[in-house]
Amino acid sequence: MKRTPFYKYMNENGAKFVDFAGWEMPVSFGSVIEEHNQVRNSGGLFDVSHMGRINIKGRHARRFLERLLTRRISDMKENTCRYSLICNEDGGVLDDVLIYRFESHWMLVVNASNREKLLKHFDAIKGDLVVKIDDVTESTAMVAVQGPKVMDMIGQFSKEVPSLKNYTFCQKNLLILKMTISRTGYTGEDGVEVILGANMANMAVKLLLKDQSDNATVKPCGLGARDTLRMEAGMPLYGHELDEQTNPLEAGLGFAVSLNKDEDERGEVFVGQDAIKKAKAEGLKKKLVGLKIEGKRTPRQGMKIVNGDSEIGTVTSGCMSPTFEQPIAMAYVKPEIKAGSKVQIDLGSAQVEAEVVALPFYKRPLDRVPE
Repeated sequence: MKRTPFYKYMNENGAKFVDFAGWEMPVSFGSVIEEHNQVRNSGGLFDVSHMGRINIKGRHARRFLERLLTRRISDMKENTCRYSLICNEDGGVLDDVLIYRFESHWMLVVNASNREKLLKHFDAIKGDLVVKIDDVTESTAMVAVQGPKVMDMIGQFSKEVPSLKNYTFCQKNLLILKMTISRTGYTGEDGVEVILGANMANMAVKLLLKDQSDNATVKPCGLGARDTLRMEAGMPLYGHELDEQTNPLEAGLGFAVSLNKDEDERGEVFVGQDAIKKAKAEGLKKKLVGLKIEGKRTPRQGMKIVNGDSEIGTVTSGCMSPTFEQPIAMAYVKPEIKAGSKVQIDLGSAQVEAEVVALPFYKRPLDRVPE
């Protein structure tokens, strides 16, 4: 398995590792629940270096990205980033990504499990466009620092970073560290994601985690807490809520799909656009919802959702929510199923009652939401 530039530090500080998409990644440092609550109440640091980072430049870079991404990007300003999707010709999701616009190039941050697949997809669709694609994943490192007290801590090092708006980024030189810092995240909390050179990773993490006390503002956290946090925040995960048989509209991601790209005089129809338009016109076959489950048993991916004798959907993700102290799940159900509906989940040996709810389960307090 591959190891990230933070492996040595994480290993020395008690990480338990798992194989994630061919990378040896920390799943926890003890208690997933404690790490989850640390992020909700203060701050946590996640090694996310396994995610792909791909630079794109060249005369036709913009046209290539408009063809590749579901979301219009030609109107993006420098130092901004956007959430988007990459689809196949049938409108199914190949990946969900972040696109960054720099002065001289663009950068895509993609899921670790899809990086190799996407690089082949890029070659297949670029045609005669003049584009240079540079995979910098293994020469860089990436951490996410998330939680309500994170910006105050970062304010000790920089006045600029806490003033960033959501989905914007800056480039900073701190001592000898050159970093790209974006106000983005995957936990439902405020925070940043930081990209830097692989050779600078250990210096950066020691700076961010300098306080080793029990009351430290930021503590290292693993992928276990990252998963429960994103579920509470209703954020989809590739391989669970997103796959090549699901289109973005079914996943509730219509905000990241520009179905009128062909109306732009400089527009480039994205791969899958016609198929998604057709699916929308014919009526979607499923929709993503939340489920609050009675009792203490947690449903898992693939479990069937029923209403009486009728099968109406399938669980995509489930966990015992540390914040709400009850099982929750994300699921696809038939479009006619309304919020507030009572359904049952087939656990195999028994059924449990659940209520259909709108996503997300968790929203941070308004006084903690940046612009």
